Amino acid sequence: MENYTKIAEKLNISQKQVKTILDLTAEGNTVPFIARYRKDMTGSLDEVQIKAIIDENGLMTKLADRKKSVLAKITELGKLTDALEASIQAAEKLSEVEDLYLPYKEKRRTKGTIAREAGLFDLSQMMVKNQVDIQAEALKFLSESFPTVDKAIQGAIDILSEMIAEAAPLRNWVLSEIKRNSTMTSTLKKTAVDEKQIFKIYYEFSEKVSELPNYRVLALNRGEKLGILAVKFENDDEKINRFFESRFSAQGNPYMMAAIKDATKKKIIPAMERIVRSELNEKAEASAIEAFGQNLKNLLLVAPLKGYTVLGFDPGFKNGCKLAVVDATGKFLDATVIYPTKPASASRIEASKKELVALIKKYHVDMIAIGNGTASRESEAFVAEVIKENKLDKTFYVIVSEAGASVYSASEIAREEFPDLSIEKRSAVSIARRIQDPLAELVKIEPQAIGVGQYQHDVSEKKLEENLDFVVETVVNQVGVNVNTASPSLLSHVAGLNGTLAQNIVAYRDENGALKSRAQLKKVPRLGEKAFEQAAGFLHVPEGENFLDNTGVHPESYSAVKRIFDLLQIDEGKLEQLKSVDIKELATKLEVGPESLKDIIEDLLKPGRDLRDSFDAPVLRQDVLDIKDLFIGQKLEGAVRNVVDFGAFVDIGLHDDGLVHISDLSKNFVKNPHEVIAVGQIVTVWVKLIDKERGKINLTMIEPRSSERK
Repeated sequence: MENYTKIAEKLNISQKQVKTILDLTAEGNTVPFIARYRKDMTGSLDEVQIKAIIDENGLMTKLADRKKSVLAKITELGKLTDALEASIQAAEKLSEVEDLYLPYKEKRRTKGTIAREAGLFDLSQMMVKNQVDIQAEALKFLSESFPTVDKAIQGAIDILSEMIAEAAPLRNWVLSEIKRNSTMTSTLKKTAVDEKQIFKIYYEFSEKVSELPNYRVLALNRGEKLGILAVKFENDDEKINRFFESRFSAQGNPYMMAAIKDATKKKIIPAMERIVRSELNEKAEASAIEAFGQNLKNLLLVAPLKGYTVLGFDPGFKNGCKLAVVDATGKFLDATVIYPTKPASASRIEASKKELVALIKKYHVDMIAIGNGTASRESEAFVAEVIKENKLDKTFYVIVSEAGASVYSASEIAREEFPDLSIEKRSAVSIARRIQDPLAELVKIEPQAIGVGQYQHDVSEKKLEENLDFVVETVVNQVGVNVNTASPSLLSHVAGLNGTLAQNIVAYRDENGALKSRAQLKKVPRLGEKAFEQAAGFLHVPEGENFLDNTGVHPESYSAVKRIFDLLQIDEGKLEQLKSVDIKELATKLEVGPESLKDIIEDLLKPGRDLRDSFDAPVLRQDVLDIKDLFIGQKLEGAVRNVVDFGAFVDIGLHDDGLVHISDLSKNFVKNPHEVIAVGQIVTVWVKLIDKERGKINLTMIEPRSSERK
């Protein structure tokens, strides 16, 4: 119950919602299933909120277990007091628990422990009061380990230093001071090599810890990891020492002053700096992972170009360009290699033109998908020229991110799909299919390789993988899957299914032909009742015997649909009448939850709907844009390729994407770019700055005044 209260307060939801989610999860229900089919129980919490509840409960359980362990260990030592127990129970972070446990923790032998073992503790306590002649008293504490007065005094100071360093309230004060008032600085290391000057702005950098944006934290980490930057804190050491001197009334007490200096400089400040770095990294990492997840979600939701025959064009120079044609269903038709760019000879380039035209005409190619990697710009110019010279008015091209295509083409999945194709030609197939159905193709690739993140190699691989898997699972289930055409890769992301069940569905499909109903899924080997319950609503059967099998209506609600039809005296041919029903009134009559009924009616009104159809489709082109064609203030249309903390990269048809800085996203202040722009979105931009030498373009989404255009 205590967890329920804390989670509810933190996430601003009710305790009942928290309990419901955790109960449903304990029963084996998946996040997508709970979000879609248990809205009346959860108060319509979405996937992100549900996952947050589950994650918070996991963290709180881990914290509670650690508290229990620490309390048991301190009790064993006979040192647990009511005040200490209360402090440990009140701690809200693992780091706070560890700080409170620190004085009682079994330690390696330190200078302080060695001095204690030699009997110098009493001498250290005399130093605190400083009311006796310490030099004279030290003579009484000499031993084999501490044979001189100076060594005995230093041993006693070491004891005091460790006691000061282990005091949780003092550590917390220093932690707070560093967070609020210290600065993070970086300088270029003398031996560093930064050829492209990627970290130039950090060669002499300083910013308050409290104001450091997440992307700078990650940039500093990377520069430090590469051995280019030296990163450190600048603290107000004088202020910190004054606080400790006042706290221990140490003025005029050289022994306490020495202990304080040693404790702060060697122990407390470095330890608190590590905690601050850790917290900054954790926050920056969470932000980067969230941004990557948001970008991936939007990329997976890019509208598919249905019904087009597509030619995938994987650019290259010396080894040629790999072409692959797929029909409107994604079925592979043909593949070849052409040499349309230098160093190929003029005759070979001319022959490549003829080969491309022949393929376009033979297969009635509607769309050419050109990968955006090496030789992309030259390949685009070649394709545009072919379209223009041969008056192929019905053929368009689009630039496609080929991130991850090489990963896919060398994977086991690709080898199983195209055992007779070379790796390069498989890549061309993947590029083509990304236009037809981005979601179905991209789920075959590890999300980290898709290339829509920021500093993805600088964050926890495990956390990133978990988050991206969650994003993929969420999108796949929100969109739904055609059970008769989906690949094992796509099916494996459906709620309740795994790799084995996905393979079993495909094997059953291959052996028995296309499924005619959702109920037929129960015949798939090892697909039990629970898996069917979780997956059925997300698996669609477009040509099924029951039209409900091609909707988001779950089989558990089919009887409710029948009652709706009977009550309203309609059938599937008169579904338009559902638009005017009173949801609340009908829900009461049917004894069905209003949220569930609302979803049922929406699904009935749009059977087979694809929510991606409401998102922007790719920008289609027939002619090439060159940086020489640009001018300041020019208005262009482009597709957002990536969104990062400091802005967004937009494809306007050049080799490199243009940058819209966060300050140019809107006339209004923008704190988070994801609030105003998304990957895959088609946006209107204006050229703000052109750097022809570096091939860099700065764009703005704020329309310039007429006087600013040239």
